[in-house]
Amino acid sequence: MKYTTNALNILTAKSYKGIGNAWLVKNLEGNEDIDTIVSLLNNKIKEKTNIDEFKNLREIFEDKLNQKFKDCCDGFVALGDNDFPQYRGNVKDSEKPVFLYYKGDIDLLNIDNKNISVIGLLSPEGDIEERERNIVSEFVKNGATIVSGLALGCDSISHQEALDQNGKTVAILPSPLYDIMPATNKGLAFKIVDEGGLLITEYGTDFKSKMELSSRYKERDRLQALFCETIILAASYAQNSAERWKLHGQKLDSGARLAMGFAKDYNIPRAVMYDKEIDETNPMFDLNRDLIKEQKDIIIIEQNNISETVKKVMNKSSLAKRGNAIQGNLFH
Repeated sequence: MKYTTNALNILTAKSYKGIGNAWLVKNLEGNEDIDTIVSLLNNKIKEKTNIDEFKNLREIFEDKLNQKFKDCCDGFVALGDNDFPQYRGNVKDSEKPVFLYYKGDIDLLNIDNKNISVIGLLSPEGDIEERERNIVSEFVKNGATIVSGLALGCDSISHQEALDQNGKTVAILPSPLYDIMPATNKGLAFKIVDEGGLLITEYGTDFKSKMELSSRYKERDRLQALFCETIILAASYAQNSAERWKLHGQKLDSGARLAMGFAKDYNIPRAVMYDKEIDETNPMFDLNRDLIKEQKDIIIIEQNNISETVKKVMNKSSLAKRGNAIQGNLFH
C-alpha cells in the first residue's frame, strides 16, 4: 500500500477534536514537519498536544493502514502529496477534500484527464437506461473517463456502459474500501479496478449512525461534482415530486439533486438528458425540468443530438482547462 509521511501527518492532524477540512486547508500546504504541525494545532485545540503524542497517534494510524487496508486499498493520498488530485471549480475550504483512500489508477483524477460525471435516480424505468447508455458510450468514444457514485440505477448504468465500451470509470464511495456500498455492487467495483478504473473514498472507518451515513452520501455527492469537467443528470425526481404527482408514501431519491446543486455552487458545467416530447409528463424527469427552468443556458442532451452535444461538452472542457492554465501561468 502506497502512502507518504505527509499523508499520515494530515490524517493524524484531522483526528484531533475541532480540526476539520477548512482548518487543514488554511493552515497546511502539506509536507510540514511535526514541530510545525503540533504548534499550529495547539493554537486551535483546547486540550494541548505534543510531539510524542502526535507520533504515537500517527503510528496507530499507520498500523491500521497496513493491517486493515492492505488487501483492499492501493494507496492513501493527502493534501501536499504529488499525486493528490486537484479538484475542479470554485470551492470553499470546508468542502475541499484533504485526503483519499483509493484502489486502482489514481491518475484518472488528474486535472488533465477529461472526466465526465453521469448520475441519476436509483430506479430508472422505461427507456432511460438505453438513452443513458447511448450518452455514456458517446463520451467514452470521445476520450472521457466516466465518474459516478456506484449506486444502483443510473450510477451503475454509467459505470457498466463505460466498461462495455472499453473505457475507464471512477466510482466514488460513501464507505470504506473494505466495506463497499452497496454490497450488491461489489462485483461491479472489482470489475472497475480490474479494467483499469478507480475506486475512491474519504472514509477509513464504518459509519456509526444513519445520520452519519446520510452525511457521507451528501459528501460523496459533492465529490461527483468536484472531480469532473461537466456533470450530467440522466433522470431524477425533484425534492417535491411526491407532492407534485401525489406519490405520498413513496421514498424518492435525492442524491442526484444534491450533486447537481454542488455543481452549481462550484461553477461546474451542468447538463441534462431530456426530450420534451416524451419526458414532459414523466415524474422521473422533474429535476431535469427544474434545472432547465433554473439555468437557461444549461446543456440539454436530446436523443437526436447526442453526438453533436457530446463533442460540444468535450471541446468546452478542453478550452476551459487551457484558459485556467494560462491564467495560472500569469500569476506564477
